[in-house]
Amino acid sequence: MKLIRTIGFGVLIWIIGVNLYALSFYLPILEDAEKQGNIWLSIIIIPVVWFCSKLYYKKGETLHGIWAGGIFFGISAILDALITVPFTVLPYGGTYADFFSDFGFWFIGLEFIATTYVYWHTNVRSKRTIGNYQ
Repeated sequence: MKLIRTIGFGVLIWIIGVNLYALSFYLPILEDAEKQGNIWLSIIIIPVVWFCSKLYYKKGETLHGIWAGGIFFGISAILDALITVPFTVLPYGGTYADFFSDFGFWFIGLEFIATTYVYWHTNVRSKRTIGNYQ
């Protein structure tokens, strides 16, 4: 595992996710903009993580999908703690506890890990297993 590469893709996922979350506020569909943003992010994060997993494993990485997804999510959580919460939650009266205890946060984290695992299982592990029999 190349740790810098794994961290880099975690940062990329976070950047894309934050931008797409912010973009959802410009498309008012629901009355509760925060709920709308969380719903939008929970849907859009799956193809984002899938795409970044594809790029990550393209160079022959073999790190188990659960570990890679956990690192991707961990990096995003660290960036949320350092950037997202201080600049977008605290100024509006929210707290770190509010942000990190929210069901949506953990649901999206589960999506990170599950999506990366499914990509790894279908595209990395299966090819490695097939390659051993040929």
